[in-house]
Amino acid sequence: MALMTPPTIAVVGSANIDLVTFTHVFPKPGETILADKFDLGFGGKGANQAVAARLCGAHIVMVARVGNDLFGPATIENFRLQGIDTSHVRQVAGVSTGVAPIFVDETGQNRILVVKGANDKLRPADVEAAAEPLKKADCILLQFEIPLETVYHTVDFATRNNIRCIVNPAPGQPVDLQAFSNLDFLVPNEAETETIAGAPVRDVDDAEKCANKLLNYGIRNVLITLGASGSLLASRDGVRHIPAFAVDAVDSTGAGDAFIGSFAVFLSEGLSAFDAASRANLYAALSTTGIGTQKSFYSRESFEAEWAARHPGS
Repeated sequence: MALMTPPTIAVVGSANIDLVTFTHVFPKPGETILADKFDLGFGGKGANQAVAARLCGAHIVMVARVGNDLFGPATIENFRLQGIDTSHVRQVAGVSTGVAPIFVDETGQNRILVVKGANDKLRPADVEAAAEPLKKADCILLQFEIPLETVYHTVDFATRNNIRCIVNPAPGQPVDLQAFSNLDFLVPNEAETETIAGAPVRDVDDAEKCANKLLNYGIRNVLITLGASGSLLASRDGVRHIPAFAVDAVDSTGAGDAFIGSFAVFLSEGLSAFDAASRANLYAALSTTGIGTQKSFYSRESFEAEWAARHPGS
């Protein structure tokens, strides 16, 4: 695929530090045990989506908040090393950077605690302070690891300024769907869809029913990611199932973020929503072939090679 001028994607969202401890067993109350190994990585849904979009070739503007602890400057430096604009990533005094202590046993079972920290300090006023670069974006990405009032405000900002907006309602929580009445894309997974639509998603048919329910609120497109079953795209023009791609998966962590970050880029480059989602299906699948989140995301060059191998002559 011949690339044109790189699109600009703005991410108004979270930045976390993932603190992963691997152990044979979880300690009992009051017990101290020796664990097997530890991994520290950069995460947070907003940051992950920003990195995925950047690796796919977009120019990225990040609007986020980090703490004034040791992790704050490291998070900002990671963005800079990725080539992401950090002009609107600021440290907040008196709070920690968002962290996610993760404990994984030998069966792969995990227990996760998320401390929102400075992510909870990203306010509507901060979005207005970043208005100038946001107005130049081809697309704005949002998630639910920041205050919902900031999400609603940013969706309204995007609508007022005619900027395409994509909301990933993760982690899933009840929302005021009326606030999304002019939203371009709502992109939940199965569990998030169930939380928002109030009905289970056990298969593609369930996903279609939930998507149609969400469309009734005025959302223009609902794109539900279905893991190994691919994704489902619903709009006023109809519903289409988009098949998944087979890969040798080892770690699905961050696959949803890989999907959304890449989808935003492919869509902003002019592809139809269906074609952009098909490509994002593959990009997300490829991210599961490596361990971790950001470090498992493919470069655009590597992705295009995989896409060409699966679509010879295209």
